[in-house]
Amino acid sequence: MQNTGLVLEGGGMRGVFTGGVLQFLMEKDIYLPYVIGVSAGACNGSSYVARQIDRNKIVNIDYIRHPEYMSVKNLVRKGELLGMDFLFNKLPNELVPFDFTTFNQASDEFIVGTTDCMTGEPVYFDKTTYHQDILTIIRASSSLPLMAPIISYQGLSLLDGGIADPIPLLKAEKDDYKKNVVILTRNKGYMKGPQSFSWYLKRKYAPYQGLLRAIARRHQVYNETVSYIEEQEKKGNVFVIRPSEKIEVGRIERNPTKLTRLYDQGYKEASHQYQALMEFLT
Repeated sequence: MQNTGLVLEGGGMRGVFTGGVLQFLMEKDIYLPYVIGVSAGACNGSSYVARQIDRNKIVNIDYIRHPEYMSVKNLVRKGELLGMDFLFNKLPNELVPFDFTTFNQASDEFIVGTTDCMTGEPVYFDKTTYHQDILTIIRASSSLPLMAPIISYQGLSLLDGGIADPIPLLKAEKDDYKKNVVILTRNKGYMKGPQSFSWYLKRKYAPYQGLLRAIARRHQVYNETVSYIEEQEKKGNVFVIRPSEKIEVGRIERNPTKLTRLYDQGYKEASHQYQALMEFLT
């Protein structure tokens, strides 16, 4: 278990599936020493490292109907569909406190992937580089184009980590974790199609040609990564947990019933694969 990493895909509200998986892992006291995630994967992973077993469900389901969580009003007034100040300030600091002490004291490595808007390349941050700025880094990793503003950090312009590296398995391997548990938020067989570019997207991000190139090739990177994951799974180097049933939840979803169903699905998938997972880990 000490040489195994945990790789978490993003996917917006589809990330509640990952939350369910992680709840099961925490209940079984399964904590892997290396965790890397992007976007929703990074959000879920932070609560895993902080050992807050119910936090992902509370934040992503119980508060989904809160007027500041997600609304067209946010998009019109602030240029962000999701209430980023609410999600990455009010929730973790007031309403559902994030356990910064446990998070910082945990021996687990925690890597968050973002996208550099200038170069279009992934930029990764670990606990030694972001120190107390964990909320800023996860916010950057979760900031979708057109739905949230660019985050400036350490001289960089950053957006959603899933653009440049949607499933950061190669980064985990580069960090010497050759065995990895990968949690995906799409069914087996899913292939991503090309991004349709609106004139507004090109105009808004005209100064960030690297970002536009990354968005244009995202589907290729995603599909190649999934193919690689499946190759490594056959070789016994990767253990995949993914939805086996058709997903009814999109990236932007406000129906708590659907979200709860997907969260429970993640928990059940982990439960069904528990024995096989333990064999993989040991």
